[in-house]
Amino acid sequence: MKRIGILGGTFDPPHIGHLIIAEEVRMRLELEEIWFIPTYEPPHKKKATTEADMRVGMLEKAIEDNPFFHMNTIEMEREGKSYTLDTMKLLHDRYPNTEFYFIIGGDMVEYLPKWHKIKELLNYVTFVGLKRPGYSFHTAYPVLEVEVPLINISSSEIRERVMKKEPFRYFVPKSVYTFIKGNRLYE
Repeated sequence: MKRIGILGGTFDPPHIGHLIIAEEVRMRLELEEIWFIPTYEPPHKKKATTEADMRVGMLEKAIEDNPFFHMNTIEMEREGKSYTLDTMKLLHDRYPNTEFYFIIGGDMVEYLPKWHKIKELLNYVTFVGLKRPGYSFHTAYPVLEVEVPLINISSSEIRERVMKKEPFRYFVPKSVYTFIKGNRLYE
């Protein structure tokens, strides 16, 4: 049985925090790969700032030098709002000999009772929660705990820095920095 970690998000833009989380979870749980799944339109957030093709381009750049990182565009192909259950059902059907480990932040662990059809979703994934200061890890649902270095970087902070013409070079991989500058994103 293949063991794959799933890291979903808008990745608007992808940053070093995403990469550190993915690598730490892969290493600690001895996963074979991490699949980054960019959402077309997340159900719990407003629409992404950047067009889907640009976010995919940035994510390709961000993960290109790690042989364990791959992108799966299943949610981009469907367009519209994406629910984790729908995505995981499709992945389960396409890859029946795979165990999926769905990576969520400590803030999302507390939010699990509000997830769309959470009990059914548990048939398709094992949740991996990232311990974060300020969030309790108490939940009625099974969640593997993984400690990762605390990297307090957010995509929204990077977008804001770009708009204000503040430095952001070391928040993202160099290839993503070049992509953002070259395409004049977030200005």
